[in-house]
Amino acid sequence: MRVETTFRVMAAVAGLALVAGCTTTRTVQRVSVDEVRDLSGRWNDTDSRLVAEEMVSDVLRRPWLTDFKMSAGRKPVVIVGTVRNLSSEHIQMGTFVKDIERELINSGVVRFVASSTERSEVRTERLDQQSHATEETAKRLAAETGADYMLKGGIKTVIDAVDGQQVKFYQIDMELIHVENNEKVWIGSKKIKKVVRQARARF
Repeated sequence: MRVETTFRVMAAVAGLALVAGCTTTRTVQRVSVDEVRDLSGRWNDTDSRLVAEEMVSDVLRRPWLTDFKMSAGRKPVVIVGTVRNLSSEHIQMGTFVKDIERELINSGVVRFVASSTERSEVRTERLDQQSHATEETAKRLAAETGADYMLKGGIKTVIDAVDGQQVKFYQIDMELIHVENNEKVWIGSKKIKKVVRQARARF
């Protein structure tokens, strides 16, 4: 029994040593958020940021903006509507929409109102204030700023692959629509093409 027990203990120790020997050490390196690291070829944070910057820059230098300011005598109010992922891969559309919103707000050229989801939460708070806040601090109902224009769009992909090489083509289309009369005052398009080569395994 002692020999058998000793053998089992030695086998267990050898097994643990084998597992420990197979354990890999993970290295983590902090890099700048502006540094481009395209590992998989899929849509990433750099694509989101650069497309948002280019799209907003383009829409804000088009004639509709000057025309509106001249006729209304004020900055236009803009809201971002639905931006759809029509591609073949998972894309965090919320991040892309936030990048667009940030560029619009920080431009200082237009005024910006919250999305429908955000407005719903704020409206609930306003209603709650009617019953629980003081008369001096309760915010008025039906005093929201209405949007003049809505920015909508989508992302599409076309993928071509052969012999371990893949070409990914992204097309981002956006359009600005007048909320009252449905007139489209701007259409923008941005294209991204990536070539992904898969290294062959060597034995």
